[in-house]
Amino acid sequence: MGAPGVLGAILLAGILAGCATPTPQSAPPARGQAPAPRVVPAALRGQPFTVVADESHLTILVYRAGALAALEHNHVVSCRCLSGTVYVPRDPLRAGFDLRVVVAGLTVDDPVLRAAEHSRDFPPDGSSSARQGTRHNMLSAALLNAAAYPDIRLRSERLRQASDGRRGDLVAELLVEAAGQSRSIAVPLHYDIGSDEIRVTAAFPLKQTELGLTPFSAAGGALKVRDGMTVRLSLLARRVPHR
Repeated sequence: MGAPGVLGAILLAGILAGCATPTPQSAPPARGQAPAPRVVPAALRGQPFTVVADESHLTILVYRAGALAALEHNHVVSCRCLSGTVYVPRDPLRAGFDLRVVVAGLTVDDPVLRAAEHSRDFPPDGSSSARQGTRHNMLSAALLNAAAYPDIRLRSERLRQASDGRRGDLVAELLVEAAGQSRSIAVPLHYDIGSDEIRVTAAFPLKQTELGLTPFSAAGGALKVRDGMTVRLSLLARRVPHR
């Protein structure tokens, strides 16, 4: 459904809501009676651990494609721009998280990270103009639309044991909200829980189209970005002390 269709649906919902019988409002608590506690979603219950942005890192490997791919470069997109909370109850399979990635914090081809790839797919690239141009395209309205959607949000829907059965290996079914699109994906991850902190790591392939995004393309498709990417995550969260 295009934008006019979405707008029409919203207006129709508003009209129907105005014609419906008003929903009775909850009576205020009696004098001296405490208000009802806020209901916390089941996926966000447990001991809270706050993400440490400076010690958490997101890396996305983006690859060139098209007939003119030789004229372009593969890119290392990265950031230390994660925030949010991980909730850990006694049963790790009932853990949950609500995370945000600040889109403006994403960088392209950090020299240190690019060199760390140790691969012919990512040779040293000293062209600052290429990095700036790639970042501009990435944040533009055609892709991440950072001006309208400054954050990417990751929320857990369900955790399940990984098929290998190894301790700490899980599959997270999560909801990703990016550039106005919401998509559910499943990703493998590994966790280690200490007394005061939790470390989560993950490495997995992901397609831009799985997130509702359209890979960048130019020159009639002769120069474009491959749909498939490689995502790596290293996240550290520390226990929130009881008050």
